[in-house]
This record gives sequence, structure tokens and C-alpha cells, in this order.
Amino acid sequence: MGNFLAGKVVAVTGAGRGIGRAVALAAAAEGAQVVVNDYGVSVGGGEPTSEVAAAVVKEIEAAGGEAVAVADDISTMAGGQRIVDVALAEYGRVDGVVCVAGILRERMLFNMSEEEWDPVVATHLKGTFTVFRAASAVMRKQGSGTLIGFTSGNHQGSVAQANYSAAKGGIISLVRSAALGLHKYGVTANAVAPVARTRMSAGVPMELAEIGEPGDVAALVVYLLSDRARQEKITGQVYTVAGPKIAVWAQPRELRAGYADGGWTPEKIADFLPGTVGTDPMPLLARLEEMARAAAAKDRPNAGPNAEPGPGTAPASGSNA
Repeated sequence: MGNFLAGKVVAVTGAGRGIGRAVALAAAAEGAQVVVNDYGVSVGGGEPTSEVAAAVVKEIEAAGGEAVAVADDISTMAGGQRIVDVALAEYGRVDGVVCVAGILRERMLFNMSEEEWDPVVATHLKGTFTVFRAASAVMRKQGSGTLIGFTSGNHQGSVAQANYSAAKGGIISLVRSAALGLHKYGVTANAVAPVARTRMSAGVPMELAEIGEPGDVAALVVYLLSDRARQEKITGQVYTVAGPKIAVWAQPRELRAGYADGGWTPEKIADFLPGTVGTDPMPLLARLEEMARAAAAKDRPNAGPNAEPGPGTAPASGSNA
């Protein structure tokens, strides 16, 4: 047992498996009392069971730590509140919450149904909000606390996961809003965009060049929950951890601007915008185009290395459309 989080109470959602489980175990190993939350559903959000949360509690207790299981659905306000209420009832305070819980329902945008959109956004984005909302009210009175949301590199966009990408982008904005709104109360908020081998990453249709294990992610989360991170005033940040790599994402900012005399018209914009304000290229779009060219070259052996995709050629997406 370590002491990096000695005396702290930490709640972790999605803690029954994968990264959430690794975070719960690591926090307990560093001295935290842990509220282990997991609704116990499949990757698609079905077949809930409370057994997975209870199993992690047993692991923590077997190693000499303290933990309690909560199986509530954090996509509801009552579920988010209950996690914090249990922390207070069992341990008297809450010093950190880590929102890892998530599901996937992959589909191309033009085929995505409301039933595929709503649960994903509810679990990821609303589920982060419900826990943040309940915890921040307590942390504000305490004068300290740490909120950690889980995002993804897919916040940049995704071929066949518009629901997931939208939720993950929303989590980043929620984290930054929390950092700004709670700063004067001594509360920090950060986001983690992990790249690790889990049930979710197993379905990625391409080989990831940089990928680690859940334990790598847990080490970063433990640090962000610690007094060491608070002393460095780390808040409002988005970090990627992929095995040995840790990276920080840029803050949003204007790239270029232009001004018109006498106001804009569509004609003025057409003449002005492309050459002066321009665009900020999408790296993922360029990658998709490269994949399409590679696929086309394999389909047509005589095509040169710079051949463009032919009609009907599409980038690999791994969708269920």
C-alpha cells in the first residue's frame, strides 16, 4: 500500500472493469477509500448487473483497502447523487470523482437512430454531469476536491461514432467549465483521453500505433487526484496517456481572423475567406483520404502510389451501418 492518496475519499464510475477498475484499485492501493460504481452493463449498455462492482470491492478489501460498491445508473440525477451520498455516509467526505463509465453504439450518422444516440450521450456526458454536479456541491463547501472526466481522441470526430464523439467533446467543455467555475472554491477539474486495451478498444477497426494498459491510465489519474497535482495548479487540462506516452491537448483559441470594411456580404466572404482566414486542416480527414488511396491501390494493382480512390471507394470505418 502506498500513501499518494492517503486520507482521501474517491468515487469511480465504470469501476467494475477495464480502466475504471484499474483506477479504483490504484486509488485504494495509494491509501484512498473508494466508492466503486458500476451499473454492470455490456459495451452496448444492456444486461446490467451489480456483481462487477462488488467483485472489485472484494479485491480492494483483500489487499487491505477500504471500499464500498454502488450499482446505480449514473445517467440519472438520482444515480449521480447516490454515489456522493454513499461516500458521505460511509466516509464523511468526497475528495475526488473519476467518471469512466461509458458505452458504445456504433452507426454511421445517416443511419443512427435516437435509440442509438440517447443512451451513449446519457451515459458519457450526462453521467459525467450528474456526478460532477453532486460532488461539486460538497467540494465547494469543503474548499477542495478534484473532478476527472474521461474523454477520447475521438472528440476530434469519428467516421461511425458521432454519438460517442459528441459526448466526449462535450465532456471536455464540461471539464473546462468546471475548472473555471470552481477555481475560486479550491476545486480542480481535468480530463483524460486514454489509449488502452479494454473491451471498447477491442472493437477499433485499425491497429493503434500507441496503446497501453489500464494501469498506465490509472497512474495518471492517481496523480491528478493527489495533492501534488493540486500544488501545481493543474486544472482545465486534457491529457492523453498511451503506454509510455503522456501528452497534453491544446486549449481552444482563434487561429486566424480577418475584418471587413462596411460589413460582410456573401461575395466579400467568397473573395476573402479562402485566402486570408483559410481553414485549419483536419488530420483525421487526411488520414481517411490516405487510407482510401491505399485501399484503392490494393484493389487495382496497376494503380500508382498517388492514385486517387475510384467511384464508390470509401475509407474503412468499421461501422455497423
